[in-house]
Amino acid sequence: MSDAIESPCILVCSIDMATGFCHGCGRTRDEIGAWTLYSAEQRRRVMDTLPGRIATIEKKPRRETRRQRIARLKEQGES
Repeated sequence: MSDAIESPCILVCSIDMATGFCHGCGRTRDEIGAWTLYSAEQRRRVMDTLPGRIATIEKKPRRETRRQRIARLKEQGES
């Protein structure tokens, strides 16, 4: 059995100012800070609420990454 702590983090750490939820995982700042202190049951309860929370966050348009820009420019050049 693994001792790894289950986490919803997807490394998109940005708090939505309207809701207080992280754009990536849906947790609050307090939940993120205390995550490793929570019991498995506490983490599970929070994780059960995350899909509903994330649905309430207004999605920010994604910034084009360097890799995406290079691929786009390459594709445009070939068109």
